[in-house]
Amino acid sequence: MERFTDALKQRNLEKIRAFPKSDLHNHFVLGGSRQYLYKKTGLRIEPVKSTLSSMDEMHAWNRENLGEKFETSEMRKLLIRAAFHQAREDGVTVLEIGEDVWGLSEYFHNDIDELIETFTTAQREIAPDMELRLQIGLSRHCPVGYLEDCLSHFWGNKAFYSIDLYGDELAQPIENFKSIYRRAKKEGLRLKAHVGEWGAAEDVRRAVEELELHEVQHGISAIYDESVTRFLVDYHIRLNITPSSNILLGRVHSMSVHPIGQLYRSGVDVTINSDDILIFDSDVSKEYLRLYESGCLSAEELDCIRQNGLAAK
Repeated sequence: MERFTDALKQRNLEKIRAFPKSDLHNHFVLGGSRQYLYKKTGLRIEPVKSTLSSMDEMHAWNRENLGEKFETSEMRKLLIRAAFHQAREDGVTVLEIGEDVWGLSEYFHNDIDELIETFTTAQREIAPDMELRLQIGLSRHCPVGYLEDCLSHFWGNKAFYSIDLYGDELAQPIENFKSIYRRAKKEGLRLKAHVGEWGAAEDVRRAVEELELHEVQHGISAIYDESVTRFLVDYHIRLNITPSSNILLGRVHSMSVHPIGQLYRSGVDVTINSDDILIFDSDVSKEYLRLYESGCLSAEELDCIRQNGLAAK
């Protein structure tokens, strides 16, 4: 029987896609199948070709390529379906995605059941064998009071698996979100936040301690402080890493020196994920192949990471 390691060593992307994988760091708005979206809308959405200099440049790309074209309930739901088509084609069997809290009123008429039904129906119709982990998304630039108002519609609903804080890491101190995360912990949610992509290693530690995180989205700056790396190992904090995104946003020089290799060999729990497929051309199978071809990780190491991601809870 052919193994995942064989597919990597053959550099056969289609065979790599045939093996089950998780995607635990996927922003569905930018995580869909470009072929599916072209078929449905006639819009060609091309990924970036060179390194961006800032998050502002990424947001500018977003406005130019998606922007007003997708700012209706119908088109939002199309993006959700596109994410499931992409994940299915890529062999993803565990997918963690969700809507930003502000999107509930913007696209789902403040009807939490409509939001949940949109995701679960798409999963059932497009990828019935895929495990959907529905996430609550928070934008870090939003005032905490506004987020708390939005979250009142989400609390108490057992359909959600996790909560994630994303956006500009420097927008406001991580401590501002403690009350939200304390409530999320009581709700039994898996606690996640984006940190350590732009900030320092110590920011990763502080976010974990202040918000009692189970997982960090990115967290790659931890590699620059041995004590933070050890902290992540000791407290079993998982990093859900997106290599191509890190490179095309100028956070890492090249795939061959991506911190995921050193983090993994230091004992940190890491997974490999897509982030924003439409921008970075970064589906999960491509990420595995790029890491292998660059020499950052061996085929055997990558298979261990793949299996770890599938087993992660």
